[in-house]
Amino acid sequence: MRVRVDRELCIGAASCIALLPEVFELDEEGKAVIKRLKGDKNSEWADTKELSVEAKMVLEAARSCPTNAIIVEDDDGKQIYP
Repeated sequence: MRVRVDRELCIGAASCIALLPEVFELDEEGKAVIKRLKGDKNSEWADTKELSVEAKMVLEAARSCPTNAIIVEDDDGKQIYP
């Protein structure tokens, strides 16, 4: 599974951060970015293997986003959320 943040949809509500502060944070523009295990932070696609939590937790964080700015795809590239 992989995840990304659509920066045009993100309003900085930070519900993803409330659920997974080890994976998400707000950048200098007040938009959510993904924190990878290797240390880089951006809104581009990240495989859940690059994150410090289980894939199901990332899906929960995506569901918490009021603007559906967190996009989740399965391993075959099919969008599963939103």
